[in-house]
Amino acid sequence: MKKSFIRKAATAMLLVSTLALSACGKKASEPVKIGVPDDGTNQSRAIKLLETAGLIEVDPAAGYTPELKDVTKYIYNIEIVPTTANTLTSTLGDYGASTINGTYAIPYGLVPSKDALIIEKQDENGDNPYVNIIVARTEDADNEAYKTIVDAFHTQTVAEFLLEAYKEAYFPAFDYDANYTVDDNFVNDILNYKSSQDGKTVVKVGVCGSSNDHWLAVQKVLDDENAGIYIELVTFDAYNLPNEALNNGDIDLNSFQHKAYLYNDAAANNYDLTVIGDTLIAPLSLYSNKVDSLDALKELAGLKQN
Repeated sequence: MKKSFIRKAATAMLLVSTLALSACGKKASEPVKIGVPDDGTNQSRAIKLLETAGLIEVDPAAGYTPELKDVTKYIYNIEIVPTTANTLTSTLGDYGASTINGTYAIPYGLVPSKDALIIEKQDENGDNPYVNIIVARTEDADNEAYKTIVDAFHTQTVAEFLLEAYKEAYFPAFDYDANYTVDDNFVNDILNYKSSQDGKTVVKVGVCGSSNDHWLAVQKVLDDENAGIYIELVTFDAYNLPNEALNNGDIDLNSFQHKAYLYNDAAANNYDLTVIGDTLIAPLSLYSNKVDSLDALKELAGLKQN
C-alpha cells in the first residue's frame, strides 16, 4: 500500500514537472529546418539573409561570403540545411522555411513582396558581390562594340522590361526612372521583336537558363540607335561553362553570374576575365509554407537553449 502510494506520488510529480517545463517553453524540441542553396556563393547570401532576419549571428570577419563555420551563434532553435537550389521550391513543405532565389521562386508562383518573410536588400551598385554583370576578356575591356552593348543595357527600356516581365525576380542594377508607365502591349512587343544580323557586327553573348528575354530589349535599343550590332545568345546548360568558353574565345561576352561567382571561378581556373558592366539584381528571399511572418517563424523555432 505504501509502495503504491509512493509510485502514484512520483508519477504525479513527474506530470507536474513536465507541464511546468512545457508552460515555460523549455520543453526539448527538434530544431526548425531552414533550407539554403548548397552552392558556395548563394549559400553565403542565405547565411547573410538569416543573419539579417535575426535568426543567427555571423563572424563579421567573413564579410559578404560567410560559410556555415562562420555562424557564431544560433539565436533561435534552427538547423541550416544546404539543399540543391533548384529543388528548394518543390521541397518547401519539408522545411520550416527556405531561402530561394527569384529565378526559381517566380516560376513557382512565389512573389517576394507578397509571399516572402524577408527579402535580401542589396546596394544597386558599387562593391556588392551579388550584382549580376556583363563579362569580357580583360584584353577586350575597352572594345567599343562591347561598351555600346553595356550602354544599351543601361537604358530605361531595359529597366522597364526587367520590372514588367520578371515580376520581382529581377531588378535593374543601374539608374532608371521608377515613375514610369507602359502600355499593355509593352512586354509582348519586346518578346515578339525580330532583328536581323545582316550587315551588323555579331557579338556572341553566353547565358544560362531560360530567363534571358531582356536581351531582346537590349537588341531593340541597339537597333533603334542604329548601332550596327547583333547579339547572338549562346545558351549553356551548366554554370561552369560560360566563363571557360569566354576565356577560350568561343564567345565574346557572357552575362549569367554575379561578381562573387566570377571572382571565385576566375581565381580557381586562372581565367583572365573582367567586369565591363552591371546588369541586374536577383534578390534572395525567405519563404515558408508553415508560417506567414518572420515573427511567427521565430515563435515556431523558439529561442535556442544553451
